[in-house]
Amino acid sequence: MSNNPNSQPSSVLRTDTFDCVRCGLTVTTHAPDGGRRHHCPSCLHSRHVTDRVAGGPSDCRARMNPIAIAVLRTGDWTVVHRCTRCRELAAGPVSGDDNQLVLMRMAVRPLAQPPFPLEAFGDI
Repeated sequence: MSNNPNSQPSSVLRTDTFDCVRCGLTVTTHAPDGGRRHHCPSCLHSRHVTDRVAGGPSDCRARMNPIAIAVLRTGDWTVVHRCTRCRELAAGPVSGDDNQLVLMRMAVRPLAQPPFPLEAFGDI
């Protein structure tokens, strides 16, 4: 045990958090599955902190909007984000406590708003 009155016992867990750039929710960086969280579980927005091209930190720091859901070969879902400033794309895994309604809205959007008229199927 340390004699320093300002030190914390080793059994105390340090919880890192961030404030969501869109909704302001204070979010823990640790996802329920033990992985690192990259977006807000409520609105799914993120901040551009990683440069995917250069592989290091990004100076952009703009908001990343969730634009799509991608399903990996493993069946796991991932959220695709686009930066509002530099337009760079990034993807991060879906967490168990992510807002299921927002996830489903994004997943069905291509079916609800196809890039062609649905009336064309009536002629087939």
